[in-house]
Amino acid sequence: MNRRRFLETAASLAGGAALSRPLLSAEPPLIQGKAEHVISIWLGGGMAQTDTFDPKRRGDPQAKKAGSYYDAIDTAVPGVKLCEHLKYLAPLMERVTAVRTVNHNVIDEHAAATNRMHTGRPISGTISYPSIGSIIAHQRGAASAEAPPYVLIGYPNVTRGPGFLGAQSGYLYLTDTSRGPAGLSRPPGVSAGRQQRRGQFLAALQAGVPPTNDAMLKSYDAAIEQSLKFSGPAFNRVFQLDEEPGTLRQNYGGEFGQRCLLSRRLIEQGVRFVEVSHNLNFLNGTGWDTHNQGILNQHELIKELDTAVAALITDLEARRLLDKTLIVITTE
Repeated sequence: MNRRRFLETAASLAGGAALSRPLLSAEPPLIQGKAEHVISIWLGGGMAQTDTFDPKRRGDPQAKKAGSYYDAIDTAVPGVKLCEHLKYLAPLMERVTAVRTVNHNVIDEHAAATNRMHTGRPISGTISYPSIGSIIAHQRGAASAEAPPYVLIGYPNVTRGPGFLGAQSGYLYLTDTSRGPAGLSRPPGVSAGRQQRRGQFLAALQAGVPPTNDAMLKSYDAAIEQSLKFSGPAFNRVFQLDEEPGTLRQNYGGEFGQRCLLSRRLIEQGVRFVEVSHNLNFLNGTGWDTHNQGILNQHELIKELDTAVAALITDLEARRLLDKTLIVITTE
């Protein structure tokens, strides 16, 4: 191609690009989500979709006939069926989207699946990637100055953590709704006065150290300041579930239900992202990893999930919080 031909071609391409701009600007704007908070319900172990939100014809394990372990029931949406043990969610399906197209082609292993579902990436040997909760905490922050951005109700591990975003984008966690976060209460034997003296001693030590420019150290300092801020009674009151009416607590059910109730109180306080873990092994001995003997009591897990999530949806709706709260149920 000679120089003249090159300039002619470049000019025509530039003209075409200019003509296309009005067409591009005429495209409808992207749909903007209304959610201000996320309650992510995590089913550790691997929920069986055919036994819950995507039922098939009834199978027979003894005859090695593929299919669902339970019967299916109708829902509020014509043509959409659920497992028979999701009877409270069935009439609420107009408020629910069941995504039945998720699949993968990676190794069937719990840690890898948990990491992928929380970070969107395979496990890396060199980089610790942030979880979705930490990304939201980093990008959006808390919805109120009176709350942290990210709370985990369940056992912590690296897949839920901030990765390279730093400690300030990490989570506050608790494992028992009857006690609240251990990190926000004083250890036995440490009085309020002793804690105050410790704080004064720490401040004196820090006063003699030049300010640091290390991003990691600054992130840890910010996380410590945040923890101290939320150690007072103003935020800790959110964990006092006995303030709720007894009938409402009964509607939510057992420990998992109380976790869901607490998630509602947390977003009311201003928490942006709450993960509620439902891998309580005492119901069937294996959590949602329901192969072998675990499947015999799988229905107990499904019923508990049904009771708690249905109560959460109706409770949020009654408080006019449902339209700005995204409830997501995820599993391995």
